[in-house]
Amino acid sequence: MKPNDDNAELPPEKRPFRILIISGSERRQYNCPGIDSKSRTLMLKMAEMLSPDWEIDYEDLGNVYAREKIQSCNACVSTSMALCVWPCNCYEKDSKKEPDLIWNLNMYARLDMTDAWSIIGPINWYSCSSNLKLMFDRLVCMNGGNPDEKTIDHKNPEKEMAFEHTQEWKQLSLNQAKRKSKTQ
Repeated sequence: MKPNDDNAELPPEKRPFRILIISGSERRQYNCPGIDSKSRTLMLKMAEMLSPDWEIDYEDLGNVYAREKIQSCNACVSTSMALCVWPCNCYEKDSKKEPDLIWNLNMYARLDMTDAWSIIGPINWYSCSSNLKLMFDRLVCMNGGNPDEKTIDHKNPEKEMAFEHTQEWKQLSLNQAKRKSKTQ
């Protein structure tokens, strides 16, 4: 079953189970090395074999010719968690200056709407592919990032430092910790 984003608004017990399958290989079929990846093949086969009652969403992060790339994480969190905004606001959808695959594929929303993720990718030179590494780096903001960039005027470090010491930030952090403990 194709995903219906409207179902994400329903309580979990009233919506179909939704899974996002991601192929994280760097390979592309019509350019170097000229053959489709095994992880893409496995992703498509898995999507075909899963329950027809489930909503199946899938994405291939491969290096398609002339396609935007996943931009790297700017490590805002190393300055302050209040500066790290969820979803990441270092880049934006359809940017001409810094096109970003995560935003252009609407991955933040798709990851957020699913009940489960399946990540398929090769291990090359003792690590996952660059695409998967970049994607996971960019998801650090999911783990307690600031949910409202207006509180810091997008990326104003002076406002961020002041905001980090407010009661509002303490309450936001507390609420996120409670949500996180419920999901574990």
